[in-house]
Amino acid sequence: MAASVLYDAPGPRAKALNRVYSGVALVALLAIAWFVWAKFEETGQWEADKWTPFLESPAWENFLIPGIIGTLKAFAAGSVLALVFGFVFAVGRLSQSKLISLPSAVVIEFFRSIPMLLLMMFIYFMQAPLGFDTSVFWAVVLGLMLYNGSVLAEIIRAGVGALPKGQTEAGVAVGLTDGQVMRAILLPQAVRSMLPAIIAQLVVLLKDTALGYILAYSELLNQIVKLDGNFDNLLPAAIVVAAIYIVLNTILGLLANYAEVRTRRVGRTAAPVGHADAIDPVADEAALVQKSNAIGPGGPA
Repeated sequence: MAASVLYDAPGPRAKALNRVYSGVALVALLAIAWFVWAKFEETGQWEADKWTPFLESPAWENFLIPGIIGTLKAFAAGSVLALVFGFVFAVGRLSQSKLISLPSAVVIEFFRSIPMLLLMMFIYFMQAPLGFDTSVFWAVVLGLMLYNGSVLAEIIRAGVGALPKGQTEAGVAVGLTDGQVMRAILLPQAVRSMLPAIIAQLVVLLKDTALGYILAYSELLNQIVKLDGNFDNLLPAAIVVAAIYIVLNTILGLLANYAEVRTRRVGRTAAPVGHADAIDPVADEAALVQKSNAIGPGGPA
């Protein structure tokens, strides 16, 4: 019934039009694919000598595998630090104390407003004046952390803000402090509900590691130029590297789907009866209301 209210099922004419539109779109896509293929053929991009290096070990051992390792190292360090940064400043911005929430909000908005490449360059060029050894790796990682961590902080804050106010009130009603309510009730639910958005931002972070190319960091995008210089196959190298990015992002998406299913399953699992840490403030509040209604306004008999 609800589906019919929200969406009118197409009739015979609408179905026929949908089939026509689908056919036209398919023909257009095939025409574009043929055009690209023909142009590649015309310029010799499909010649075997341009693709053969990717079937041999030197291209992988000397260029692609080091690029993949560099990308994954920056992604791993950047994602962990960005998640920590995001949780810390999201909780800070949600704090009841203005001395904590206002500085947290300033930090989040500041780093969200600066292009990530500028952050990387600033960190890179500021290391020597501050007395640190210049490291392009940490310039890339810290740039990823500051920008993506600020975005993750807003995602987490939005997830907490979307929860019903009764969640907080129920936690306070059973004697939990603000910190306990945040840790035990709000954050777990917010993370579960916002997990797709969090994972989507981590996918963005993975692709943003390519900005390290500007600072000559040895990641996948940087290897395209090296491959072209050694094998004179810029376009094939770009296609192969793009395919590697697609594989990495697909694996990350599959892991995200698995994590989402697991967290939802854990969220639906009932806690053992009588467990000291198994507090369900919503259920406790409902039980109190039900008991109050059963006793009535006159009080206990």
